[in-house]
Amino acid sequence: MQLLPANQSLQFSWNQNYGHTSDSMLNDRKFTKLSVSLPLPKQETLSRHSFLGPNGLRSQWQGPSTEIKIQYPSHLDLTPVEDPSLIHPREDVAVAVEDEKSGQDSLLMEEVLSLNDGRWSHPTNESCSPLTIEGKEDLLPKDNIRQLSPPPILARVHPEVRPLSPSRVADPRPGPAKSPPDGIPGSNSYQHLHIPVRMMEDFLRLAQKNTAKNLETCGVLAGSLKNRVFHINTLIVPKQESTSDSCQTLNEEEIFEVQDKLSLFPLGWIHTHPSQTCFMSSVDLHTHYSYQIMLPEAIAIVMAPTDTSSPHGIFHLSDPGGLSVIRNCQQRGFHPHEEPSDGSPLYEHCSHVYMNPSLRFDVVDLR
Repeated sequence: MQLLPANQSLQFSWNQNYGHTSDSMLNDRKFTKLSVSLPLPKQETLSRHSFLGPNGLRSQWQGPSTEIKIQYPSHLDLTPVEDPSLIHPREDVAVAVEDEKSGQDSLLMEEVLSLNDGRWSHPTNESCSPLTIEGKEDLLPKDNIRQLSPPPILARVHPEVRPLSPSRVADPRPGPAKSPPDGIPGSNSYQHLHIPVRMMEDFLRLAQKNTAKNLETCGVLAGSLKNRVFHINTLIVPKQESTSDSCQTLNEEEIFEVQDKLSLFPLGWIHTHPSQTCFMSSVDLHTHYSYQIMLPEAIAIVMAPTDTSSPHGIFHLSDPGGLSVIRNCQQRGFHPHEEPSDGSPLYEHCSHVYMNPSLRFDVVDLR
């Protein structure tokens, strides 16, 4: 650090102080010139706007005079249009509004700086009337404002459907077996079909567990054709789901596989009625229809162990009456059927079936 002599140090300090003083004087002169250039307010204006004037704290407040009206610039275009939703600004109107705004802003600034007493040089009758909502209600078209109502909902009332008992929707009295007149085969005659005597008893033994639980059991009857006679020689018990009045087979491809492997014909089906009488329900009639249209000789065996008067029955649909009714029926589940038009029963006992004690059979249980 370089040390300066005392006289040089004092001279340097004086130069710095003098520089600061000259800058302050220069700012004061500029402020004075700026103050002189502003116009002085009038005494009347000072007395009116001062809080110590006649309307100030020292006297009672007086409301604004109605003679003095202040015109505020308004640029709101309230001209009604045909479609308020499609308002496009016009370029010439926008330019005129901007010019008018700039001119009024400059005039307003000059009068504020001069502290004008509020009296404008423009006539008061040019002032815009205050904007009232009541006068502009017609600007909102009532026809264009609509509240959409939701569409009506169509509801269809369905009558209460109660499940029907199988015994109430099927005729428990099948028609008697019919034989060709004078033993001459006709158009509705069937090939003879032989059934092993012990097969129905063995099937009841296989269904004993389900029967004790009041569950149905079903099986498929398959066989072969020899010398124009059908022989049932295989009982297939498939996988199934059962209730007290229905039975549904599962994995039916396994049944077809057994029949194809052993070269067997599907000759009918057998099922139990664990707690009902021996008859064909409406569901049974639809099930048997699929067998009988493939092979007219197909049969349906019903085993009813609790029916002492008729523990079993061998039925088929009447032809053509019963087949026609079931073919044209589109209902599902338990439901009543109309009687055939020819007066015949829907189903009847088979007349072409014979019990053969010497016929052997096999059981294929797929469960």
